[in-house]
Amino acid sequence: MKNLYSKIDPGVKAAIASAIEQYRQLGESIRIMQDEKIVTLTADQISAIPNQ
Repeated sequence: MKNLYSKIDPGVKAAIASAIEQYRQLGESIRIMQDEKIVTLTADQISAIPNQ
């Protein structure tokens, strides 16, 4: 099972990174969990994701 997880995990991370980058490019905000609180990041606050 660990071998399966090691194959799926990079794909999930890549999909999340791609979605966040799309939000940034469209000027949309995202919400994240930080210090047990929900925080809204504007497109300007979202760091550009390298290698996209």
